[in-house]
Amino acid sequence: MNEMARLQKRRLALYGWMLAAPALALMSLFAFYPAIATFWHSLFTRGTSRRPSVFAGFENYGDLFADPTFWTVATNNLIYAGVTIPVSIIFALVMALWANAHIPARSFVRSAYFTPTILPMIAAANLWLFFYTPDLGVIDQITGFFGASPTNWLGQPETALASVIIVTIWKEAGFFMIFYLAALQTIPPDLREAARIEGAGRWTYTRRVLLPLLMPTTIFVFVNAMINSVKLIDHLFILTKGGPNNASKLILYWIWEMAFAYFDSPHAAAMTILVLLALGLVAVAQFRLVEKRTHYR
Repeated sequence: MNEMARLQKRRLALYGWMLAAPALALMSLFAFYPAIATFWHSLFTRGTSRRPSVFAGFENYGDLFADPTFWTVATNNLIYAGVTIPVSIIFALVMALWANAHIPARSFVRSAYFTPTILPMIAAANLWLFFYTPDLGVIDQITGFFGASPTNWLGQPETALASVIIVTIWKEAGFFMIFYLAALQTIPPDLREAARIEGAGRWTYTRRVLLPLLMPTTIFVFVNAMINSVKLIDHLFILTKGGPNNASKLILYWIWEMAFAYFDSPHAAAMTILVLLALGLVAVAQFRLVEKRTHYR
């Protein structure tokens, strides 16, 4: 009997490994191996035709920490993520609540909110480039009507990063709204009626009932927004190219610049590993702190 139980256990284990094998193969090929190869490449110096690449240990990482541009870019990305993530999520939730309500032209409102998501980021950046053009752009035309002087929104350090952040929020809020809207439509209307019977107002219902039920969706949206805050750089190529004076340069754009503009792939690989470590730490913190307070129905 024990032998039959062990055989059944082995069969179940083999069946599980067979089911996981395709995913493990794809993850190994497109995630684990590139990460290991990138880390190994970051341990070597930049090779040239006269001076071949040699093992340097963690010297490239030390060079990054000693480079003032590293701290400028890291600060820019922290500000970029710290603004785009919460603001996009708040706008998405508000838009979803409105689009889910019984209002006139509800289908039109949903389509209008989702339209920026359909546009490629390059097209959206070109559209906003028309808004930001000094003196001739829509923004300066409106502010000029009230007597304000023209502003070079993308050409001065004080406003360049903020201008890029606005484009990102405009582009992402509608995309995140779709997930909130789908989650809202799964919440039974009986809960709202029960809350009304108990004397709960709209704000109490939203805070005590709606937001906890939307927490799984919020976590999903938060993870996507965090990833996008690192990987979305398409609009930088159109709007600012990281300028002026690195004022709007983000981490991934700097990695691209080091690897393909300066041909310094070891330092680009080292920066990539640092980004992976930072994202990994944030993911661990998210699962340890936020996941425990999330209730799945």
